[in-house]
Amino acid sequence: MFKKVLIANRGEIAVRIIRACKEWGISTVAVHSDVDSESMHVRLADESVCIGSHQPQNSYLNISSIMSAVDLTGAEAIHPGYGFLSENSKFAEIVKKHGIKFIGPSSDIIKKMGDKIEAKKIAKKYGLPVIEGSDGGVRSIDEAKTVTKKIGYPVLIKAAGGGGGKGMKIVDDENNLEEMFLTAKSEAKKYFGNDELYIEKYFKNPRHIEVQVMSGKNRTVHIGERDCSVQRRHQKLIEETPSPVLSDEQRRDLLNKTVKMVEQIGYEGAGTVEYIFENGKFYFLEMNTRVQVEHPVTEVQTGIDIVKEQLWVAYSGETALKQSDINPRGHSIECRINAENPALNFQPSPGIIKVCHQPSGFRTRVDGAVFQGCKITPYYDSLIAKVICKGRNRTEAIQRTLRSLDEFVLEGITTTIDLHKKILNHKKFVNSNFDTNWLEKEKFY
Repeated sequence: MFKKVLIANRGEIAVRIIRACKEWGISTVAVHSDVDSESMHVRLADESVCIGSHQPQNSYLNISSIMSAVDLTGAEAIHPGYGFLSENSKFAEIVKKHGIKFIGPSSDIIKKMGDKIEAKKIAKKYGLPVIEGSDGGVRSIDEAKTVTKKIGYPVLIKAAGGGGGKGMKIVDDENNLEEMFLTAKSEAKKYFGNDELYIEKYFKNPRHIEVQVMSGKNRTVHIGERDCSVQRRHQKLIEETPSPVLSDEQRRDLLNKTVKMVEQIGYEGAGTVEYIFENGKFYFLEMNTRVQVEHPVTEVQTGIDIVKEQLWVAYSGETALKQSDINPRGHSIECRINAENPALNFQPSPGIIKVCHQPSGFRTRVDGAVFQGCKITPYYDSLIAKVICKGRNRTEAIQRTLRSLDEFVLEGITTTIDLHKKILNHKKFVNSNFDTNWLEKEKFY
């Protein structure tokens, strides 16, 4: 196994990776910005290197600074976590050229599957159903009008090189097409450095379902599916597994087709294939070539440490998992806790955590990087912790999650904990009668 791994990230995912490395007996290197010097991931790592100022482009997105930290510490491998440089094919290629192992797929796979247009073509080639839309990039308003006339309104304009709701616009009729097209183009350029757009049919009442895979040179396995339909403006808030809306037949079909596609593209490592599901049919949405924020809900459900498996695949080239090893039972739920104020349009809530008491108990897990006295800065993503609970069934999982959220005390900042409790108590959530647009339609905030 690797002797030393550098984690090119921060916050709770850096802490999560450090813990997995320690269980393998791997020495860890944390990198940090100037404002993160006292953060938990820095405290837990065996070594740490300051790589720049608080602006992400000067630190966590600064490839030269990160590679200098590798040279300084003698790390053999880099784990990128999620976000930042995790799906940057240029970074993966530079790491490889330096003789360092990138814990993830090849730069070629990252580039292909990171481009939404190319990924859609690949999915279609290998038998996955895809959403009706443009065959490639749409460069002008005239092209956009041609595509929308073919598939009909409403449509969704999306950035080819991004995600997370950025560069994404819903268009209900032609009157708003030009304005939304130009706005999406501008956002795509700003956030991803790539203003290429594509257009596809918009689903009004979809579920968002994704499949976790682990793949090596020897085989590809799925680790079940997750239902990520509780969202705010395309940002996931609550995830659960298994999906309560899939029949056994639909689940088998979804999982088998996903494994077949991932295997055929020569993928290595952990990955997630995402789908839209509506009216009993699923459609390929995208593939994330990294560990997901919501991976712990699958770990709790299956007992499989996905990050440790990532490390093994990166080191050996093969996965130790067999499909017969994966027999999930019960139901698991994950809530993302953000330092935000839902009453003020989810405005970030930086500050000092004065009191911190995290929940515990039977089948309760908390992934986070918070502690009493820690400083939540305004410079990065507002996710500060995740609460994950498992029950014998969905009802017990909901009740256990509510009990855990009641125990979670964070004073000094505003969080989304109360919003999560409101959602979990709502009869539509209890009955699984919701879609990705539910929170906006119910006016929860």
